[in-house]
Amino acid sequence: METGPYYFVKNLPLHELISHEFINTFVKKGKLILSLDKDTYEETGLQGHPSQYSGRKIMKFIVSIDLMDFSFNPDSKNYKRTSWSFKEKKPLKFDFLLAWHPTGAEESTMMSYFSSYQIQEQQPEIALSTLTDLQCPVLQSHALRGAAEAACSAQELWDWLGAVFSHVNLNNEPNNFLSTYYCPQPSTVVTKAYLCTITGFLLPEKINLLLEQLCHYFDEPKLAPWVSLSVQGFADSPVSWRENEHGFRKGGEHLYNFVIFNNQDYWLQMAVGANDDCPP
Repeated sequence: METGPYYFVKNLPLHELISHEFINTFVKKGKLILSLDKDTYEETGLQGHPSQYSGRKIMKFIVSIDLMDFSFNPDSKNYKRTSWSFKEKKPLKFDFLLAWHPTGAEESTMMSYFSSYQIQEQQPEIALSTLTDLQCPVLQSHALRGAAEAACSAQELWDWLGAVFSHVNLNNEPNNFLSTYYCPQPSTVVTKAYLCTITGFLLPEKINLLLEQLCHYFDEPKLAPWVSLSVQGFADSPVSWRENEHGFRKGGEHLYNFVIFNNQDYWLQMAVGANDDCPP
């Protein structure tokens, strides 16, 4: 399955993302959300609100611009003020990762649209590995909290997945200086397990396709009792869930995980780090 492409654009002026040519070509709905330090915010002259994680001394502000709002048409005062701010008062340039999901036979592409800037097409990096004799927790789809001597809990699975993704040794051998981790109990040894890691900027549509393919994995009888799909967001993203502010300075975690069982039951786990609203 194709998971790309996405695009890296260097030093892209921010005003390009509010031009109506860009909006009409690529944006069906959406907002431009900026996380600005105090000085930059004041220099733009735009309306925003203090970051909810600023503390007593407000040093960061959030500006949200609804690109599809009727009041943001080219003839409106709102649009003219914002455009003037980005073009003249405080011209801002950033490096961007951009991705686009075309819904029809549109001729325009990201590469051609931003051809006057430094733009590179990127493909997600895919790494495949085989894990042998892997100790795995025993799960039961109806037992989220686990069952004594019968199944591990969803929280125990979450910790175990983190250890597997980080290539942590699960043998629990003692070490003088390092902490140890062992597979939660009850567990079973899997002769062969497959780990596929995709690193890049993936659209939700691509993730949905991956999830659908995993669900179809059990269309034919399999020995595996469950499979898992984990998705991690960028640590320094200005938002996490929906439009909630992301407090990345305290760690930056925001991720979710699907566990699909062979009876088509599933678990959905969502998590964020400190300085974040709870997922929906």
